[in-house]
Amino acid sequence: MKVQAEISVYPLKTTELSGPIDEFCRTLQAHGFEVQTGPMSSSVSGECKDLFKSVQEAFEQLTEKYQVVMVTKISNACPQVNNDRQF
Repeated sequence: MKVQAEISVYPLKTTELSGPIDEFCRTLQAHGFEVQTGPMSSSVSGECKDLFKSVQEAFEQLTEKYQVVMVTKISNACPQVNNDRQF
């Protein structure tokens, strides 16, 4: 089943916000996902089981170095993200 996720990562107790967020996105990209980044969240789509597994791995890797809050919305009803449009 194809799903689309909107993910927000909020690093805590650090002045460097973009580093942890970029690291999270790079982990998803290393698993073959195209990540569309926005000012408050990132969007990614793909097979449900692959996406869940990759998000879990990216989160676990991030929490080894930082304290973070992650907010995720996942839908099987949203249109797929492309380079021209974000939801």
